[in-house]
Amino acid sequence: MKTSQRENIALITGANAGIGLELTRKLLSEGWQVVALNRSEFPEEDMEIQKATKNGSLRLYKTTDLTDYDSLRRTLEAIKGKEQRIDILFNNAGRTFHELSYTKQGRESHYELMTVVPYIILMELKELLQNGHLKTVINTSSAIIQFAKEFTIETLERPKTFRKLLGPYATSKLALSLWTEAIALQLAKEGIQIRSVDPGGNNTLRKGRKSGLPIWIEPFMKFFYAPPTHGANQLYEGAFGKHRDDTGVFLLKGRITGLKYSVQAKSVLERVHAIYVEDFLETKS
Repeated sequence: MKTSQRENIALITGANAGIGLELTRKLLSEGWQVVALNRSEFPEEDMEIQKATKNGSLRLYKTTDLTDYDSLRRTLEAIKGKEQRIDILFNNAGRTFHELSYTKQGRESHYELMTVVPYIILMELKELLQNGHLKTVINTSSAIIQFAKEFTIETLERPKTFRKLLGPYATSKLALSLWTEAIALQLAKEGIQIRSVDPGGNNTLRKGRKSGLPIWIEPFMKFFYAPPTHGANQLYEGAFGKHRDDTGVFLLKGRITGLKYSVQAKSVLERVHAIYVEDFLETKS
């Protein structure tokens, strides 16, 4: 695949750490160009990453916060102004918050970051995708969505309770997979494929950051979870593996898996689109 991919361009959000960083390394090693949309710089000690940055095969676009619409808007405009095309978009950025918190727009932070923002990025960069060869979108979801016990638009945006991992994180990832399913037919008419993929269990713990994980899972993750290369490989297979011709599907352990609350997929899509239009587009100065 190296020869055919040499001219391809991937955009990866959250490419500077964990799964995103390993996916960046993997694609660069295969001759890809990578456009990174990050909050932070890449590790200075990573010589291969620094080399790729210097030779232009890795291009970094920074935003202060993906949920800060003013900053996100400026960064996306910079990408649209400088990049000619995107062959594949990996909506990968995410995190677990340790307590209930809200963004500037007044919505719960997990939901804004991992459900709404990926939609905004897709809509804003859709023209670049249409200019690309592969025209593919991979949204990073999670197996944890199978444990969501309550799901409504209202509780997505303003939860009544908070549970680490099994609360807003799980429902936000589920909402991401639901709008992925709902938008697939529309995107297919424009030549774009989209899938959501579970990257599996990965040790993505980072020093100096409060974890949004239950206390019991941290030591388990440290000693028993796979390194982030596993998650990168899962996303890679989700993009280029046996399901590369399927669209709108959720891939769990490499298999197409049905979604809970699928009846609400259209409503989730309608809501995130309304947020995109009303809060992102109409507030554009």
